[in-house]
Amino acid sequence: MATAPAGLKHLRVALIQGPKITEDRTLKKRGTLTIGQDAKNTFVVPVSNLPASFTLMELVGTQYHLVFKKGMEGKLTLGGPGDAEISLEQAISTGKAKARGDVFVLPLTDASKGRVKLGEVSLLFQFVTPPPEPPKPELPANVKGSFFSQIDQFFLLVLSVSLVLHFSGGAYCALHPKIEERELTLDELPDRFAKAMMPVEIKKPEPKPEKAENGADKKPEKKDEPVAEKAAEKPATTNAAQKAELVQKVASKGLLKVIGSASGGAGAFEDLLGSSNTVGSVADALSGASGVGMATADALANNGIKGGSGAGNAASIGDLGTQGGGNVALAEKKEVAIKGRIVDQAPEVESAEVDREKLAAFVRQRKGAIQGCYEKELKRNPGLKGKVVVRFAITPAGRTSDIDIEENTLGNEAVASCIKTVVRGWVFPFKPESEVPVAYPFVFAPAS
Repeated sequence: MATAPAGLKHLRVALIQGPKITEDRTLKKRGTLTIGQDAKNTFVVPVSNLPASFTLMELVGTQYHLVFKKGMEGKLTLGGPGDAEISLEQAISTGKAKARGDVFVLPLTDASKGRVKLGEVSLLFQFVTPPPEPPKPELPANVKGSFFSQIDQFFLLVLSVSLVLHFSGGAYCALHPKIEERELTLDELPDRFAKAMMPVEIKKPEPKPEKAENGADKKPEKKDEPVAEKAAEKPATTNAAQKAELVQKVASKGLLKVIGSASGGAGAFEDLLGSSNTVGSVADALSGASGVGMATADALANNGIKGGSGAGNAASIGDLGTQGGGNVALAEKKEVAIKGRIVDQAPEVESAEVDREKLAAFVRQRKGAIQGCYEKELKRNPGLKGKVVVRFAITPAGRTSDIDIEENTLGNEAVASCIKTVVRGWVFPFKPESEVPVAYPFVFAPAS
């Protein structure tokens, strides 16, 4: 809609339902006026006998035209000099209303006014002069004061002194000539720097010549013998000798020393167990020790434990190994993904300031979060399905308010609470002049 040019009046329309006026609005922007059940109309009237949308007034250039069908009731005054009040039938019969298809078009002026009945609804219209813009409030000069009277005098003084000092110091540094530093020669450097930069090489002292027995100087022998000859001079050690040395070192350490100690030509084990390797000899050796007993076949039988014979066979790896050598395949557990779907349905918008199709496209882009709320509970209840209608309002800032669940046939409060949380975070691209109520349905069903 375009703003009314200067000098043109604004269209004022009052909506009458039954005995009272339900809506009275002055249209500040000139444009087509529609009425019906659709939320995109200028006047939304949820009455069953009204069409979805009916154009009542058209704007051609800067002039309004009344659009009506034959059989509609209404009276109006065109506003010309000497014009009396006429009905819509008289406008058709006198030729003032021109036929266009199944409707008639009647030009109006800024002085026109009248009443048109459409089903159970009647509309009163007239053109009114726009009210003058109120003057902007301004404070008196004595209260408003000047710019300098609003500034703290002490703060201004400190700021001025600071600026003068900083700018004068900066100007002095910028205008003062720079002192060029002369590079020092090597002779002018202090000794400590010269020594640090040029370290003195330390000469190794030469070996003094040894004197021979006859008093003559003896020249040092050159040490250029091959390494192989030096290695040959060392006594060769065989593997047997190294092994014997290692056994001797280990036998002298800790418990091994006690175990391997000799007692009459035998070790400590032989002193304890005797020359026999049987279990009976061990039992005889431990018979004098307190708190120590030997488990025998008879003792196990007396205590109710079935024992085997005194001799046993060792199991070979072949007896213990698995035969066949086949691969053991473990069945993989496959997780079945549970999916749900949302059936698209048109939302209910109670104002023409918000486009219903754009709103539906906005919600479809964020349908994944709504579907996630449903699928989370669908895993617990695979037969969960139904309809949830969320009612909320779009504020002039583009956010949602007054979020409520109008209908919930799912019977699951967790899904409804999750949807409310998701809707609360939406920020719409629509910026209506006032809050626009919206009812948005979501129909959930498991995916086939």
